[in-house]
Amino acid sequence: MMKTALITGANKGIGLATAQQLLDAGYFVYIGSRDIAKGEEAVAMLGHANTAVVQLDVTDTHSILAARELIGRSTTQLDVLINNAGISGGFPQAPATVPVQMIRDVFETNFFGVIQVTQAFMDLLQKSPQPRIVNVTSGLASLTLHSDPSWVYYSFKGAAYGPSKTALNAYTLSLAYELRETNFKVNAVDPGYTATDFNHHSGPGTVENAAALLVRFATLGADGPTGKYFSNDRNGETSPW
Repeated sequence: MMKTALITGANKGIGLATAQQLLDAGYFVYIGSRDIAKGEEAVAMLGHANTAVVQLDVTDTHSILAARELIGRSTTQLDVLINNAGISGGFPQAPATVPVQMIRDVFETNFFGVIQVTQAFMDLLQKSPQPRIVNVTSGLASLTLHSDPSWVYYSFKGAAYGPSKTALNAYTLSLAYELRETNFKVNAVDPGYTATDFNHHSGPGTVENAAALLVRFATLGADGPTGKYFSNDRNGETSPW
């Protein structure tokens, strides 16, 4: 039986590159896209029969449930969920003056959106013999590194984006613990500072390299780690929380 994967925010950038690599690995990939037209363009760009676009806005409960119903009609199980959709909220995000609504908006996508999608698809994931959840996080989520003046990104502080990913890491850790006696592998993975639309293509990393790290944890074997935080900025090894 062909394995299946759902990637949120997969119509461009790291999500699209991850879809390509999972297709190459023999998976059927659902391209989650807030804008259905952009998702269809991504599917056309991939040019592969084993892919389909799913309208999915992680901040919209109705959209999430509709996506779950659609995917549930075409497959009996979901093997991989990659929670990739995310927003920065824009910078600067000075803690003393940042609009609280910006923080709420960023958390709605980067934190609450992940939880809603994960819970909606949990039943399909539970039917997989080796379910994998990859929560795409950031190096800016690490409180340990943010406390180290020698860290290269020490000055990149903000009240919305980084904290939303710190919260996501905490959720990842808790979910992995809850599922520890099952075949689930749940990890937080930081693709590193990658050149995408997200950062106006200012990052030094490539989407192909970023995607390779996500795919590595999406395809873990039975002896793979769970409840960990990995980063491309640390050569794909564990990052301090």
